Amino acid sequence: MTDAERAAAPEILTHPEEIRSSFELRIGKHITLEGHARITPAGVICSGIAAAAMTMALGYVLAATAKRR
Repeated sequence: MTDAERAAAPEILTHPEEIRSSFELRIGKHITLEGHARITPAGVICSGIAAAAMTMALGYVLAATAKRR
């Protein structure tokens, strides 16, 4: 997407506290990667809870496996 297309595209906020991020990575003359992300504060909290739950489950599995050996 060029700068002119970005300027022409309307900015639509789906949530008043939305957090946005974007990056552009250039590798050499011919490779360009662009990335965009959007998240709300509730999404950040849910991501943290999910990561904590997976870490606790992994710890439980590792502890159960260690007892068998």
